[in-house]
Amino acid sequence: MQNYPNKRTPLPLRQGLLVSALLVGSLLFSNMLLAGGKPKAQTSLPQKSSELFQATKVWTVHLKLTPEAWTEMEPKGGQGGFFGGPPPPPGGGGRPGGVPPPNGGGRPGGGPPEGGFGPSMFIAPAFMGQSDKDKDGKISEAEFRQMAEGWYAKIDKDKKSIVDEKQLRKGLNLVLTSPPPGGGGGQGGGAPPAFSLQGRPGFRNGVAGAMGIEFKQVHADLEFEGETFPDIALRYKGNGTFLESRASIKRSLKIDLKKYVKGRELAGVTTLNLHNNVTDISSMNEPLALRAFRDSGIPAPRTAYAKVYVTVPGKYDHKYFGLYSLVENVDKNFVQDRFKTKKGALLKPSSPNLFAYLGEDWKAYEQTYEPKTDLTEAQKRKVIDFCKLVTSAKDEEFAKRIGEFVSLDDFAKYMATLVWILDLDSVLDMGQNFFMHLHPKTDRFQFIAWDQDHSFGTFGMMGKQEDRENLNIHKPWMGEKRFLERMYKLDAFKKPYLASLSKLTNGLLKPERIAQQVDELGKVLRPAVQEESEPKLANFDKMVAGKPVKPASSFGPFKMPDTVPIKPFVKARALSIAGQLAGKVEGKSLGMGFGPPGGDNDFGPGMFLTPAFMKALDTNKDKKVSREEFLSGFAKWFTTWNSDKSGFLTDKQLRSGIDKALAPDFSNMDFGGGGDF
Repeated sequence: MQNYPNKRTPLPLRQGLLVSALLVGSLLFSNMLLAGGKPKAQTSLPQKSSELFQATKVWTVHLKLTPEAWTEMEPKGGQGGFFGGPPPPPGGGGRPGGVPPPNGGGRPGGGPPEGGFGPSMFIAPAFMGQSDKDKDGKISEAEFRQMAEGWYAKIDKDKKSIVDEKQLRKGLNLVLTSPPPGGGGGQGGGAPPAFSLQGRPGFRNGVAGAMGIEFKQVHADLEFEGETFPDIALRYKGNGTFLESRASIKRSLKIDLKKYVKGRELAGVTTLNLHNNVTDISSMNEPLALRAFRDSGIPAPRTAYAKVYVTVPGKYDHKYFGLYSLVENVDKNFVQDRFKTKKGALLKPSSPNLFAYLGEDWKAYEQTYEPKTDLTEAQKRKVIDFCKLVTSAKDEEFAKRIGEFVSLDDFAKYMATLVWILDLDSVLDMGQNFFMHLHPKTDRFQFIAWDQDHSFGTFGMMGKQEDRENLNIHKPWMGEKRFLERMYKLDAFKKPYLASLSKLTNGLLKPERIAQQVDELGKVLRPAVQEESEPKLANFDKMVAGKPVKPASSFGPFKMPDTVPIKPFVKARALSIAGQLAGKVEGKSLGMGFGPPGGDNDFGPGMFLTPAFMKALDTNKDKKVSREEFLSGFAKWFTTWNSDKSGFLTDKQLRSGIDKALAPDFSNMDFGGGGDF
C-alpha cells in the first residue's frame, strides 16, 4: 500500500477499506455469537438439528466444572444404593457396574440407613392401599389384621392353613402387585397402583426417583467441537442406568444450554442428552431401536454419538469419560418438529396399571402422568375421560369410542415395533419409558418412543433368553394390563398391528438389514471404544461379530446371563414372529413379569421379601408358615411399628417398620460380575 503523507486517503481506497472492515467485523461478530462470546476464525458446529443428529456421527464434547460444582452435582438422596447400604464413590471403591457389596454396609444386617432406599419405597403403598379402608391416611389395628387375613387367604390357595416358601413367594408376588380395592386395576376409582416406580408427589418417577434421588443442576462450561458455550446447566440423569453406574465416572448427563443464557441453542435444540449405555456393551441398542421406531413412522428421538471429556481442576484434566450416545430431547422443540405445533399436552406416564380411573380429582393423576407442559382443564379432562373409558366402559362402547383418544393405526405401529424389538422395560410391564402428546387439532394421544436401552431382548431380568426371543405377539405384556387386554381384542387394532409386524419382519427389521446397521456403527464407534479400554474393545468386537459376552452391568445380587448381541437376537425373533404370524409357532409367555435370569415366571417383590417373611413368621422353624403364625406375626409388627402406641400406624411408621423388619439380606447370594464401568 502506498503512503500519502499529510494527505487524506483517496476516496476509492477509503471505500475499499471500509467494505473490508465491515466484512471482517461481520465475520468476527458471527463467530462470537456462535461461540458464546469467544471469537473463532471458523465454526464446525452443525447448523440444523438434522446435521446434529446424524446416526453415525461422533462429536467431541468437553465439559469444564469447578471442584465445588462437581461436588454439588452428586445426588444426596437414595443413600441406600440399589439394595441397601451406601453406594460406592464415583470412579472406584465398588464392584463392577456399581453394585454395592453384599449385606449392605449401612445398618447391621444389610438394611438401608434411615431415610434411604428400602423395601418400603415399593411395598408401603400396597400395605397402606389395601388396609386403609376408610382412607384417613393411617391404619388401625383392626384394618391391619383384616389385610393380613385377606393376604393369607390369597396366599393359601390350597386352603390347608399352611404354606411353604415357594407358595409364600408366589402369594406375596400376587398380593403386593395387586391394585388396592376399588382402584388402580380397572374396576373403579380411588387409589393408585399398589406397586409402581413412582416418586414422591412433585418429584420424578423411576426407580431412582422412588429412592428419593434427585439431580441438581450446576454451572459448567461446554466445548462442543471446539466451540465454547460458557455457563451451561449440567446434571446427571437416568434411573436404573444411574444406579448401575453410580460407582463410575461414566454416568448419563443432561445439558441445558439456555437456563443461564436466555435464547441460546445449538442447531435448533436447547437440551442435550448424553446416555452412558451402561446396560449395553455395543452402545447400539437404543440408537437402533429408536431408528426402528422412526422408520416405522412413530415419533422417536434422533441420535448421534459423542466422545465426552471432563475437566475439574485438581481432579480431572481433560479426562476421557468415554463414548456416549447423544439423544434428542422430547420437548417443545421435538413437538414442533414432529407435530408442526408447540401446543398440546406432553406427558410422561409411569404406572403398571396405565389408564386406570382414579376418580374426578386431577391430583390423583398428576404424579402418574407427569405433565411436561402446563395443562388446561380440557386436557386434564381428556386424560380422566380416557381412564374412565378404559376402566369402566362396556366392550361395545370401548370399541366405538377408543378412536376418540388414540389413532388405532398409529398405536398399532407403535406396539408392533415395541413387541418386535422387545424392550420389556416399557408399557409391556411397569408402564414407563414413553411419552404421550395430545395434539390440539386431532385431540388424540400419540405415543412417543423413549429410553430403549433394553431393546433387542436384553432385559435379562425377564425370563429366559429363548422365551424372550419367542415372546407371544398376541399377548406380549406381563401381568394384568387392562388397557392392552382391551386393545388386543379389537379387530380395528389387531389387524393393522399384525400387518405392521409382518411388514417389519419382511422389511425394516430383516436380520440382514439390521446386521448391516450394526457393522456400519461398529466401524465408526470402534476407535472411541478403544480409547476407553482394551477390555471394553474386546467385548465390543465380540458384540459386533454376534458373539455373546458377559453382561455390561449387574442387577443387584443376581448373576446375570451372558448378553446375546443384536445380530443373533433379530434372527431368532424374525423366525419366531414369522412362525407366529403363519400360525405354525406358539409364542412364549413370561408370566407375571419382572423375573430372574432364566426365571421360573413367579418373580416379583416376593423374591426379595420371602426370606425376611419366613424368618419373622416361621416361629417353629419348620420352613412353613401357618395361618396362625402369619396373623400372629402381623400383630407383633403392628405393635412394634406403632412406636407412639396411638393405635394407628402412620405412613412414616409403616415405612420405618417395613424397612427394619423386611430388609433383604443378600449376604449369601451371588453378586453378578459387571462390565468395566
